[in-house]
Amino acid sequence: MRRISLGAALCLFLIGLPILGNAAELIMFEEAGCPWCARWNDDIAPIYPKTAEGKVAPLRRVDLHGDWPDDLPELKPVHYTPTFVLVADGREVGRILGYPGEDFFWGLLAGLIAEIDAPVGPQTSSGGGQ
Repeated sequence: MRRISLGAALCLFLIGLPILGNAAELIMFEEAGCPWCARWNDDIAPIYPKTAEGKVAPLRRVDLHGDWPDDLPELKPVHYTPTFVLVADGREVGRILGYPGEDFFWGLLAGLIAEIDAPVGPQTSSGGGQ
């Protein structure tokens, strides 16, 4: 009976996960000597891959002064570090400019991740009224 309960719980958990695979990633643009990058590395980097956010949008690091990633030709230029760009299915969802501290970072990132499946374009109302 216990195996059935664990199996059922695992199935329910997996059904509840969004089917994103690696379609999304968080790109961190950084540069050597950036004090806010170093602070992010101290505060967030060790735990990020273990979080729900890190599983939905794995971290990818890009040196601001290095070669531009070939797979991101449509991404707008980045001028400041750190800049975090959430990309899903090859399109930019949004950015976090700078590192506002641990408490604010998680909230801003959660807001961007919530936009991954948000409809794009004008919305029409299906109900009556205004």
